Amino acid sequence: MTIKRRDFLRKAGTGAAGVAALGACGAGETESVGGSGSGIDGPRVNWRLATSFPPSLDLLHGAGVRVAQRVEELTGGNFTIRVYAAGEIVPPLQVMDAVMQGTVQCGVSPGYYYIGKNPALAFDTAIPFGLDTRQQYSWMMHGGGLELLNAIYADFGIISFPCNSTGGQMGGWFREPVGSLSELAGLRFRIPGIGGEIMSRLGVTVQNLGAPEIYPALERGAIDATEWVGPHDDEKLGFYQVARNYYYPGWWEPGVTMGLLISLDAYNELPPAYQEILQAVCGETFIDRLSAYDHANPLALRRLVNDHGVVLHQYSDDIMDAAWRESNAYLEEQSSADATFRRVYESYRSFRDASWSYARGNELAYQLSAFNQV
Repeated sequence: MTIKRRDFLRKAGTGAAGVAALGACGAGETESVGGSGSGIDGPRVNWRLATSFPPSLDLLHGAGVRVAQRVEELTGGNFTIRVYAAGEIVPPLQVMDAVMQGTVQCGVSPGYYYIGKNPALAFDTAIPFGLDTRQQYSWMMHGGGLELLNAIYADFGIISFPCNSTGGQMGGWFREPVGSLSELAGLRFRIPGIGGEIMSRLGVTVQNLGAPEIYPALERGAIDATEWVGPHDDEKLGFYQVARNYYYPGWWEPGVTMGLLISLDAYNELPPAYQEILQAVCGETFIDRLSAYDHANPLALRRLVNDHGVVLHQYSDDIMDAAWRESNAYLEEQSSADATFRRVYESYRSFRDASWSYARGNELAYQLSAFNQV
């Protein structure tokens, strides 16, 4: 897997030229060694990786673990990455800051956690009523999306490669049913990213909490509702014990991706072979996580409903209509106010229009016919 790197490498220097001097500069501990029987002849490199997730979320936190394991395997043990869960080094919502500051060399964290740094980072994860996962990954890897996003990340000394995907997410847990748009008003809802902005416009009081903080807040009534991911992760976090109303669709996160956020200084000091290995491992980990979620989520949803008494609800038409209207208004407003956001959104919207036009024909016709037979 390769990407065009001219914009951010121009800012970051000359690639792997400094690999022999890594040790004291915060980019990881390095020493020159010969090959180890793996076919890779290069230096020893030791990195640290922080995730935004606790170890109990095996697929989310596990993306970082898998990246580390595969990199070590493919370099014959020469390139090692120690993985830290949320809170072990930095809080879950500060992984990008840790990479920027050199506390860690890389991290697994969704870009929309950091829209306060640049609103366009939301496109690195998902936007309301946006692309599904296949389309999102295609836009990033073949439609120029990743190049645009990495031009933004370069301003923060970072390069990112997609390494995780949850697929389309659910619409959240509510302590009490919400049957109409008017019933959203005043609810305290944990939801990040642009989805949080849209919910705020719909009258919701929005909060952004890391995974370990959500259940206690929901249990003691500090929040009335939360979204997280989907059945597999939501079951593990136990939300069904304190909020039994589970909503769909997750219109603000229809196809979630997240990247391995890497210090550009550290990345540029890697030998080219290690850079290519890291990119390839991110790509295969992305596919592995997505397929794992597609396997785990249906099983978990069945348990939630059949064993735990969870009640499924579909968002009402008036909520969906208002969310669509406010989502498009927000995107247009941001595009008018921010040239960087506009540049990314124009690329995204053009790709979305073409993708949806295609999917509305063959794929939607099949789904409407076949899925309703089950």
